[in-house]
Amino acid sequence: MISDPSSLRVLAAFAATTSAFVAPAVLAAPIQAESRLTAATVYPDRAVVTRLAGAVALPAGTSEITFSGLPAALQDESVQVSAAGNVAASLLDVSTRIVFVTAEPDARVKALEDQLLALRREERSLADQHGVLDSQRALLANIEKASTSPTPAPAGATPPARPSLEDYEKLLGFSATQRARLDAAAQKLDLERNALGEKIAAAEAQLQELRGRDAGRRATKVVTVRYATPGPGRLDITLRYTLEGASWSPAYDARLRSEQRQVQLDAFGLVRNATGEDWNAITLTLSTARPGLGGAAPEIAPWFVDVSRPVAYGKMARSSMAFDRAAGSVPASFSNNLMMVAAGAPDAVAEAAPIESTFAVAEVASAATSASFKIATPVTLASDNTPQRVPLGSASLAAELQYQATPKLQETAYLAAYVTNRSELPFLGGAMNVFLDDTFVAASRLATTMPGEKFTLSLGADEGIAIKRKIVSRFTEDTGFATKSRRTTYDILVTVTNNKRTAERIVIRDAVPVARDEKILVKLLAPAERELLKPEDAAAQPPRPGIARDADGKLTWRFDLKPGEKRELPLRFSIEHPADLPVTGIE
Repeated sequence: MISDPSSLRVLAAFAATTSAFVAPAVLAAPIQAESRLTAATVYPDRAVVTRLAGAVALPAGTSEITFSGLPAALQDESVQVSAAGNVAASLLDVSTRIVFVTAEPDARVKALEDQLLALRREERSLADQHGVLDSQRALLANIEKASTSPTPAPAGATPPARPSLEDYEKLLGFSATQRARLDAAAQKLDLERNALGEKIAAAEAQLQELRGRDAGRRATKVVTVRYATPGPGRLDITLRYTLEGASWSPAYDARLRSEQRQVQLDAFGLVRNATGEDWNAITLTLSTARPGLGGAAPEIAPWFVDVSRPVAYGKMARSSMAFDRAAGSVPASFSNNLMMVAAGAPDAVAEAAPIESTFAVAEVASAATSASFKIATPVTLASDNTPQRVPLGSASLAAELQYQATPKLQETAYLAAYVTNRSELPFLGGAMNVFLDDTFVAASRLATTMPGEKFTLSLGADEGIAIKRKIVSRFTEDTGFATKSRRTTYDILVTVTNNKRTAERIVIRDAVPVARDEKILVKLLAPAERELLKPEDAAAQPPRPGIARDADGKLTWRFDLKPGEKRELPLRFSIEHPADLPVTGIE
């Protein structure tokens, strides 16, 4: 026992100090950030979204800020945090965790589930009504049977009177009325059940589309950020993270203005959002970069050649799988070529009453290996994977028109427009709708086109150019005295007439046979050899008017026709071979 008062005071002070040392520190409650999506950069196979929590109030010391309800597909390693405010702050750490919930986190999915539940209840109600009708039918049948079947009287009793004809008429009228009422009610129920079934099927399909690959998983991600501040203040905290499920691809509308001989090329980005987050009035940027391919070229594996040895099936399968893992696979992705979207200066036009709408132009930023397009206006896009076209820009390009035909196969002229990319950037390959003036003529695809290269718009058949091909004569004769030979001569005439009001470039293609045996001699008689273009002239760009012949025997006539002008193109050739030599290919 300690009786010294001074000793008691020392022990009390020691106890108080020890208690203060071991007492748990009081941590401030986590701060729930109220954030909203402000921007998204979409790549060909993913998106980086930006979420802003504005004016978050922080006390002095360490604060824990949580961003809840984020999509479960959020990539943990992609999270980036930055902040700015009226107080100095140090970022301590960032963590993410997945949280499973009892309710569907997506409000649209929850609404669809509630709608589907209501439809199921309505379906059950209609099924119950159908059961009531079946019971009423059975009751009516029992009434009819009881009314028409006499009840036997007990022994010694007077038999009941038989129903009169009037009673039967009343029974038949009652039965007919009731059956008609039941049949009408059943038909109405069937129509309602069919319509309800279609609503249920549509709701289930839409629900499955919204849930996507995460069907049945009710989960969200929570990102926790810790900051240390020397005093109280406010911070604007920006959170960026990567989500799969978003994509974009280029698309074009190409309109040929035939009178001006120009093509107006409107470029669009076809954007899809299936990330699990709706985008409401955000700043949208489209990038051609491909982060999924990594930063460096893959390493090639050694290529060994060895003596074939029998291998057991199981070992062979494992070896093949190992090779696949070693070699890897390159996912099909988007070309990272740049795309021209600069809008050319509008040409001067005559005064007109209507004013045509202008085309929004995206802000283009070019990097070493990619380009990005910042959309001019805020974009709203629901997370339902519905494609949405956003404008990137427009350009007017000069077009060279020509009519092409292969009259041996079809006596029809097809209009084609050759457009030269006069910009400094290439067009990125994508789907293209082709219009002739304001008429849709074809769904095509624009290949990646480098500066100075041409792309072709096929604009369909045009009856304004009339083409006829006629075999004037075909005769076979035997020649020679000692050695008999057989010669077949063809005389063909192609006639081209320009019925349009403008001069047009015409390209006609045909072919003469090509001998594959030295005993067979093919001789071109018309056009004459002196009329053919020299090889260097035939290969010139742009192609020169004239007649060209290639090594495969294909002939190409290229010429201009004035309005109303007609031109005849003679084609004459012979095929000669020994009479006793069987020859194929002679028509």
